[in-house]
Amino acid sequence: MSTLSFDQFTKKIYIKTTIEKLFWCWGTAEGIESWFLSKAIYTSPENHVRNVSEYVQVNDNYVWEWHNWDGQEKGSILQTNKLNFIEFSFAESCKVSVRLAQKDNAVLLTLRQYDIPTDEKSKLNIHCGCSNGWTFWLANLKAYLEHGILLNEREFDLTKIPLAGFEFVNM
Repeated sequence: MSTLSFDQFTKKIYIKTTIEKLFWCWGTAEGIESWFLSKAIYTSPENHVRNVSEYVQVNDNYVWEWHNWDGQEKGSILQTNKLNFIEFSFAESCKVSVRLAQKDNAVLLTLRQYDIPTDEKSKLNIHCGCSNGWTFWLANLKAYLEHGILLNEREFDLTKIPLAGFEFVNM
């Protein structure tokens, strides 16, 4: 990407961990619940609910729930090599890809969200909202893996605050 646009964005972060541990954090319900979600359910194309420690497969569907947000995100796993790449549908019409690459004593995580609609509502809610959200959640992942702490709010209930997702930095 040589220019910025509203139909996509990229976020990168170095994390001092192994590719295997980082992929576990993205590729299993147990892993993604450890730093990101309150609940993740992955279902095979045959409608079999995957075990929390089982790695996701292409064409699995998911239902995700967050701390401090009453909604659910539903989508599917579009691609995975079960090693250092995963891609999933997100925010109805978008796609998110996560690539992991060893760089000296750290792993470079590159997250790209794309196919974002460019109407005014999507520019605000998806481009700005998700871009800000992923910035926080990737920092949370780094804090979790490198220091064993979580930065997201789990003590105070923010669900009754209408603009909480836009105002709180640790939603």
